[in-house]
Amino acid sequence: MKGSSPATPGGSENFTPKFDAQGLLTAVAVDADSGEVLMTAFMNAEALEATRASKKATFFSRSRQKLWVKGESSGNFLAVEEILVDCDQDCLVLRVRLPAEGAACHTGERSCFYRRLPMSGPAKLERRSIKA
Repeated sequence: MKGSSPATPGGSENFTPKFDAQGLLTAVAVDADSGEVLMTAFMNAEALEATRASKKATFFSRSRQKLWVKGESSGNFLAVEEILVDCDQDCLVLRVRLPAEGAACHTGERSCFYRRLPMSGPAKLERRSIKA
């Protein structure tokens, strides 16, 4: 089964994001060099446009119901180099750069994904070994 694709190989197509019922897209921030997943958050249309204009990752806080620029309080801004769009246009990947020794997670960890759940045994979280 074929999905939508550009009219010509290597061609372009219109960006028609599929926001959810709350007007949000999932955005996954990954390290531009290593591909390491750093964090996930949500973007509304305004956050997406702010990100494109400023090249700083800007998200929509569901709890506070307002925009926030990642790093505005910590200084750990995510400099956006590229925005990838999935096939359904309902999820984005932001290829970003953190400051040297920066942390994407509010806990101070480089990545929000610093723990793992083993595939078997007790459902106990284990700390991951992450190389910078």
